[in-house]
Amino acid sequence: MQTDGFKLANQLCFSVYNTSRLFTKFYQRALSDFGLTYSQYLVMMALWEEGGRTLHQIGEALYLESNTLTPVLRRMEEAGWLTREKSPHDRRQLTAHLTERGRAAEAPIQKAIAACIGKEHLDIDQYKDAQATINQLEETLRTLLTDESKMEDDNNGRL
Repeated sequence: MQTDGFKLANQLCFSVYNTSRLFTKFYQRALSDFGLTYSQYLVMMALWEEGGRTLHQIGEALYLESNTLTPVLRRMEEAGWLTREKSPHDRRQLTAHLTERGRAAEAPIQKAIAACIGKEHLDIDQYKDAQATINQLEETLRTLLTDESKMEDDNNGRL
C-alpha cells in the first residue's frame, strides 16, 4: 500500500522532469524558425558567452559528455552555425567557433525567445524566484552526488 508521499503527483523529481520537457517544447516554438533544437541553442549560448571553446569546455558548461555533444556540434557545423577545428598541438582537442551566421543570429534568436516568453505571460519575478530555487536544488544534488562518489572511491580503494 502506498503512502501519500510516494504518489507520482507528489514527487519533486517527476515535476522537474515534466517541467524540463515542457521547457524544451516552449523553447522549440521560438527556435523552430531558426532550425535549431533546444540542445543546439544551449551550445549557441555557451559560444555567445565565451567565443571559441573546446569540446571539453562546452561539455563542462552544459554538463554534457563529449559523446552527446559531438553529434550536436557536427549537425550545427553542417547547418553553418559553427566550425570545428582540431588543435595543431593536440589532434584530440576539438575547438568550436561560431560562424558569422552563428554570431549574427544571437540578437534575432534572443528577440524571438523574449517575444515567446512575453506572449506566454511568464512573470519575471516568479521566473527569477523559480530559477533561484532550482539553482539551489541543483547545487545540493551535485554536492550530494559528488560526496557519494568520493565515498565510493574511498571505499573501493580499501582492501
